[in-house]
Formats: sequence, structure tokens, C-alpha cells
Amino acid sequence: MDDLRVAVTRGAYGRGVKILHTSDWHVGRTIRGRSRADEHVAVLGEIAAVAAAEAVDIVVVVGDLFDTAAPAPESERIVFRALLDLATTGATVVVVAGNHDSGRRLQAVQPLLELGAVVTRPVFARPDEGGLVEITSRDGRERAQVALLPFLSQRYVVRAGELMGLDAQDHGQLYDQRVRDLLAALTAGFRADTVNLVAAHLSVTGGLMGGGERLAHTLEQYQVGALGFPASAQYVALGHLHRRQQVAGPCPIHYCGSPLQLDFGETADDKAVLLVEAQPGAPVTVTEHRLTSGRRLRNLTGTLAELAAAAGTTGADHLRITVREQPRVGLADEVRALFPHCVDVRIERPDGSEPATPSSPARAGRGPNDLFGSYLAEQGTPDPAVLELFGELLEEVG
Repeated sequence: MDDLRVAVTRGAYGRGVKILHTSDWHVGRTIRGRSRADEHVAVLGEIAAVAAAEAVDIVVVVGDLFDTAAPAPESERIVFRALLDLATTGATVVVVAGNHDSGRRLQAVQPLLELGAVVTRPVFARPDEGGLVEITSRDGRERAQVALLPFLSQRYVVRAGELMGLDAQDHGQLYDQRVRDLLAALTAGFRADTVNLVAAHLSVTGGLMGGGERLAHTLEQYQVGALGFPASAQYVALGHLHRRQQVAGPCPIHYCGSPLQLDFGETADDKAVLLVEAQPGAPVTVTEHRLTSGRRLRNLTGTLAELAAAAGTTGADHLRITVREQPRVGLADEVRALFPHCVDVRIERPDGSEPATPSSPARAGRGPNDLFGSYLAEQGTPDPAVLELFGELLEEVG
């Protein structure tokens, strides 16, 4: 995708407000049991370098910092170090919680993070209680207002009695309307003399999934129409969907996507952060800064002989390999011997008479949601609603 640019009108203002938009780090995510901690450290360092080089005023981190509501100490170290590194660039860092994050855990460290110029909104707050934050630019000449909307569960937005008495379609309509009401309340204070931004972790109707999202939280019951964002917003920074994209609406609405390829559905995606330059009352400029630190995910398919010919050409890419041979003992091991970075082997009969069968992934290093999702699939009951309930219970005990 080429750089996205919208002309900006220069007026009698200063340098404007520069915003860096990032989201969906998913620190702690493994790939078939293999740690990606080193990749996360590298790519988050790359994002901090962009913030420093561009001298941004605000960094918005729009949810899903962690991959699980109960992250390992290593994941917490990586995330909190990255937030402080972003703050040391001179920017004000603004964080909202995503559906993979634990609001209570972020609340526990909120006072410490805010000592380091990291503004955190783990749960919904009224505009006068922190839901609308005003930030002054580096040069002191301009101000930005940022409306903050962390991920909201359906149980939070739609009251329990209504959940019990309505069907799924009605749940989705209520969720949509009530989130719109909350957005209207948060943005009611937008002014003509400030740069007006929205940072929200949610699924907007028309957005395209990348492949690694939690399915239960991207279904119609959790979607919000783009018309819920006001025309007075100069830029809407979204998190939740892992594919970088712009969504049509009354104002510029962007998902920046995840900084790493997190799922084999994202193999065609080039990862980036978005730099937004804004002045009060003027159109914004949006520029992509490509990220190169993460290892790519790649699919390979062929006979054993064809695959052997490609050995040594795949670099450090994480590989999912489909081998088209008659199943036999040791075939998957032969493929892994050819490709040390292979994380998944699928065996497919040459005539296609049977579907591909994935090899059993290792359990070490995988999160509870990932393991439970695999268990449901093995039992033939991959119900998104059950996975959603499991995730909510895990958050409550986290």
C-alpha cells in the first residue's frame, strides 16, 4: 500500500501536532509455541526510534498491548519498558486497553506509568473524569483533545437483563447504539481551536480482519457503525483489527494494524505505524512508516522434492508448510529437518481426497485462550461464544 496522504492547509498556527498511531502489539503471542519476545523488543524499539526521529507530540497506543489478560513477567517487562522508551522521546504517550488486556492490571500500574508521562485509560471514563484528555504540543503553541474509548464488553454496554431477553441481532444493535452514545458524550467537548482526536479499541463495520483477532469480539454483536464518529474529529485512531486500513466515514478513520505479522492470515501485510500531522480546523496528513524488525510469516506448498529445492531460500521466516505426499510415518519430521524455522506442517494427499491435517502444536509458551481454542477445535465445537465467555472469566480471575 502506498503512503496515505491528505493535503493539509497551513494557517497561522505553529508546527502543528504530530501524532504516532500504533496498536495491537500482542506482546506474549507465540507462534506454535515459539517465543516472539525478541521480535517484539526489536519492533517496539523501532517504533520508539520513529517517534524520536519525527519528534512527535503524542503517541497513541490503541489497545491489546498484551496477548493475554494474565501476561507473563517477561511480557510485562517488554511492554512497560516500551511505553517508557516512547515517553523518553518527549512525547505524551496515551494508552487505552484492548480486549486482550486486563483493565485491572493496567489500573494497578496506572499511577506509576503516569509519573513517566504515560496516560492510561484501562476502563471507560466520563469526559470530566479522564475520558477526554487535553495535551499541549512540544512548542506550546497548539493543543489537542483526545477522546479515549477502551474496549467495552457487551456485558458492560448492554445490561444483563437485556442480554437475557433479546436475541443476538438485538444485542448487536444495542451495543452499536450505546457505544455511539458514549462516543457522542466523549467528543461533545471538541473545540474549533484544538486538534480533535479519537482513540478507540473496537470493531467498526466495514473493517477487514487480519486473521489473528479474537473472533468472538469481531462478530456483528460487537461492531459499531462508522457514522458513530463525529465530523468534528480530525482523526480516529483505531485498534483491534490487525490489517492496516482506512474505513469510510464522516472523518478520517484508520486502523494502523499490528506491528508484527501475528497470524498466517497476515502473510501479505506490510506492517507500519501511522504518523498524523494535524492543525486545528484543517485536514490531516497521514503517512505510513514501514516496520521491518519482525520476521515474516510465509506459506509453502509442494511435494517433498519441490520443498527440498526451496530449502535454504526462506531466511528466518516463520513457515507453515503443506506437503503434498501420501501420509507416512516421519514425513513431517523430514520437512522440519529441511526447514528449521518451520512452525507448522500439514500433510495433504496429492489427489486432494482428504483435507490438510495440521501437526499437533506444542503447548509450551501458549496462552490459555490459544490452548482452550485448540481444545474446542479438537472436540469439534469451535464456538466463538464459549471462547468469549472463557476469555471474560480469565480476565475476572486475572
